[in-house]
Amino acid sequence: MRNKVSLAHLALISVNLIYAANHLLAKGVTPEHIGPNGFIIIRMGVATVLFFIVYLAFIREKIDKKDIPLLFLTGLFGIGASQILFLNGIAYTSAMNVGVLMTTIPIITVILSYFFLKERITKLKGIGVIVGGIGAIALAIVGKTAQYDSTFGDIMIVSNAFLFAAYLVLVKPLMKKYNPLTVITYNFIFGYVFILLYPPAWEELLAASFSQFPMDIWLKIGFIILFATFITYLFNVFSLKHLTPSVTGSYVYTQPAFVIMLTFVFATIGWTENFIGAITLGKVTFMLMIFLGVYLISFSAKIERKKKKID
Repeated sequence: MRNKVSLAHLALISVNLIYAANHLLAKGVTPEHIGPNGFIIIRMGVATVLFFIVYLAFIREKIDKKDIPLLFLTGLFGIGASQILFLNGIAYTSAMNVGVLMTTIPIITVILSYFFLKERITKLKGIGVIVGGIGAIALAIVGKTAQYDSTFGDIMIVSNAFLFAAYLVLVKPLMKKYNPLTVITYNFIFGYVFILLYPPAWEELLAASFSQFPMDIWLKIGFIILFATFITYLFNVFSLKHLTPSVTGSYVYTQPAFVIMLTFVFATIGWTENFIGAITLGKVTFMLMIFLGVYLISFSAKIERKKKKID
């Protein structure tokens, strides 16, 4: 069990590193080459097929009919509506803004977990949320850029953060009852049905000139589908199986720091514009605050697990 918990933490670090890369690379794909809604059909469609193939090959687990409404709701929150909001938001605001605004997920998750899962808000957990939040906000102010910033885009990202936090909380009981692959497969199927019924998605898909896409755009699309969708959701559900929603959500605090680090890497190889500037002592300090916040929330959860074993 201890090894699986450690793997779950490692998976969450990987997830948020991939998401940080996704914030930067997705800007090069949408809206310049294809509208965000049209891209959703491709991204979620391929991922849904991949999950369904894996499910048929290795799982084939039956589900209770009474759980279908919750699977549909979590599919809507975590896959369908949240992805529409996310890709539309990232098309109209900066990658840094996305990374920072997504840090509202831990706060929302802790609050929703308290009301719906009766998960206690310990003093240590509360301090972790505050420290990580301050670090993320400060990092946003230091690294903020006027380019691409948009109130409309920011509102879309915050709305996505709320839905994804609700998803983390609502899907937890399903993770305890079923194999994570079963849950995520049904989530993607139900979520994708919602996307297919969204008219702007088809309009933008048909308007895209796929024959004119350069090779680097196809490579970015491949990364977003395989790693930033299929792998990240797979790792997320594995983590939720072994960790609480608040701990899972707390790792989102690492995204602003990862965005800054990857911006320099991608700028060096010409994949994205270096709009942040040189790394300063202040930025490094705020990054460390973010990681400290995640550690405190995770450590609080570890203490709670030990108490339950003693009781």
